[in-house]
This record gives sequence, structure tokens and C-alpha cells, in this order.
Amino acid sequence: MSHRNILIVLWFSLVLSVFFSLTTGPVTLDLKGVFDDSVASQVFWQLRLPRLLLTLLAGALLAITGAAAQSLFRNPLADPGLIGISAGAALSAGVMMVLLGSSVYLLGGLMLPLAAFTGGVLTTLLVARLSVTLQGVSVTNMLLCGIAINAIALAGLGGLKYLAADQQLRQLSFWLLGSLSHSRWQDLLVLLIAAVPVLWMLPRYGQKLNILLLGEQQAGLLGLDVVRCKRVMILLIALGVGAVVALTGIIGFVGLVVPHLVRLLTGPDNRRLLPLSGLLGAVLLTIADIVSRLLVSPAELPVGIVTALVGGPFFLLLLTRRKRELRVC
Repeated sequence: MSHRNILIVLWFSLVLSVFFSLTTGPVTLDLKGVFDDSVASQVFWQLRLPRLLLTLLAGALLAITGAAAQSLFRNPLADPGLIGISAGAALSAGVMMVLLGSSVYLLGGLMLPLAAFTGGVLTTLLVARLSVTLQGVSVTNMLLCGIAINAIALAGLGGLKYLAADQQLRQLSFWLLGSLSHSRWQDLLVLLIAAVPVLWMLPRYGQKLNILLLGEQQAGLLGLDVVRCKRVMILLIALGVGAVVALTGIIGFVGLVVPHLVRLLTGPDNRRLLPLSGLLGAVLLTIADIVSRLLVSPAELPVGIVTALVGGPFFLLLLTRRKRELRVC
């Protein structure tokens, strides 16, 4: 399938998913009446529309940062959730949430994203340092590092649950499952501040990431400033993941599944992989959100559960496929 046809299919899928997201739910909406002074109008403007826009941005950010992380670490299994970046961001934001209480929403709601960003940066730097061996980036070290960080973060979040008040405990529990149910316009504004530089800059580093895939030494010989490129990538990945985690909780496997699906369609060229991953991520998370609203309607299933149910088997399939490739080699 040509690049043009892929774009047409993705944009058409995006339009369909947007339409069903706006009209589907416990309250079925007729878009013709959203400008009236009615309950349907309030549901649309105060609930459905900000939720949809937040979902689109979150899906795009998770997918494009996942693709960038896989290229940065030169490994197709380097999902921000699997290697501990999401957990590090979640632990940092959780500490702020429990210790500061309602004060965490001061400064225009920026304190949580800033805390999650800081945790994401520190975790990314730790993973980058511990994954490198004399032979290059070690897959085993990376996954083991992710397991350790996730375990530490889980223990830390468990301690926070023990210390939290009842309202904080309920909020923290739902937040860790990944949820889009509390989307507000102010949350959208905060996420937009992080999304603009990430979605604008990462695709422009596509060619540099292609060069980096050759190896750091070879990339340096070709004139690439490897240190600067890696620093920018780490900051952008941590910014995107941290902002999403702070506002929606942990939504796993989007950054793992989407880039692989795009590679099957277009190949590994990051100049196409990164923007198409962002577009497909927005589509798939919107579909997952629709499913989460319909499965247990009129209640709602956290969207992180839906993505995990799909992404978990996909990850096992990737591991099996990689094992077969290693046997052939």
C-alpha cells in the first residue's frame, strides 16, 4: 500500500472514530442539537468534546514517543511503559498528588505534569545508562531495568496508597488504571502545552534517528551530534509521556503496538514512521475509549484496561517472533 493510500485510510478512520466518540455513550447525542440550550448541548461541550480532544492528543503522544524510544534505543521492544518511563513519571506525580493534596492543582494545573516530566526524564536517563554495554544497547538489560523500575514504582505507589486519605486513595487508584473520564478543558490546555513541541519536533528528527540506527559511532562519523540528538530525544519523550501520565494515568502498550503496525505498512523510515504513528495512535486510543464506554455501559471501564487486554497478547507475540528470528540467525 502506498504512503498516500495509508494516509487516506488513516484520516478516514480518524473521522469515523471522532464521529462515533462524540455520539456514542450512555447518552446518545444528535449533533444537530449541540448548539441548543439543552442537556445534549451540555454533554457535548462539557464532556464529550474535551474528552475527545484529550484522547486524540494522548494517543498521538504515546504512539510517537514510543516510536521515538524504539529508534533511540535501537530496539523494537522499547515501549515507555515496558522500560519503566511511565512508571517513573507516575511515581513522581503520585508523590505530588498525595503529599500536596488539593494544592497540586495550583499554578494552572501544571504541577502534576511538571512532576511527571521530571520523573520521566530521570527514569529515561537511568534506562539509557544501564542498558548500554560494550556491544551496544542490551535488550536484556533494558527489559530487566524496566522490570526493576516498575517494581520500585509499584512499591512506592503502594506506600502512597497506604498514606493517602480516602478521596486521594480513590483518585490515585482510578488514575493508575488509566482513565479519560475526568477530562476537562483546563486539562486539555495543559496537555496541549506539552503536545505542541513534541508533535512538532519529533518528526523533524526522523532523518537523524535513521542515522542513529546505524550505531552511535557510525552516526558520529557521518556528522551527527549524537549527544545532542539523544538529549533532545530524551527530553521530548519524557515531556510527552509525563504530560499524558499526569493527566490520564498509565495507559500502556499504545507506544509499543502502534509503531509496529506502522512499520508493517511503511517500513522503518522514521520520516514516515513518526508522523504516521502519531496519527494511528490517536485513532486507536479513540477506538479504545469508545470500547471502554460501551462494554459496561452505563458504567465505564478504565481505558488502560482495554489497551492492556490488546497490548499484552501483542507483546507476547512480538517476543515469540523475536525468539524465532534469533534461532534462525
